[in-house]
Amino acid sequence: MNNKSTSILLLSLVLLPLYASASPRVGGWRPLSDVNDPHVVEIGKFSVSEYNKQSKAGLEFVVVVSGESQVVAGMNYRLIVAVNDGVETAGAGASKNYEAIVWERAWLKSMNLTSFKPAI
Repeated sequence: MNNKSTSILLLSLVLLPLYASASPRVGGWRPLSDVNDPHVVEIGKFSVSEYNKQSKAGLEFVVVVSGESQVVAGMNYRLIVAVNDGVETAGAGASKNYEAIVWERAWLKSMNLTSFKPAI
């Protein structure tokens, strides 16, 4: 090997891992750029509504606090949503955060709530 090809090989060995770590991973979670986007808010409202149906709860959606998306056979959304419990208590008005995971297949106009639990 001559010096030029050795230099190119060494440079590629250094730069390739840097490129790989900077590029998004397929199937990895990515932060949502705008949690106030109407579609994200719709998914947040859906998650609370669906949880209420499944558990006979009376939670009220307040706002999407943060979120991430993941490309799968469709799109997963992992959202932190603030909710009120809908019960009049001395501490009324204090919202609680929940982590909701919703699987959406937009081409089928389908959303499924796969997880809904208190956020840690």
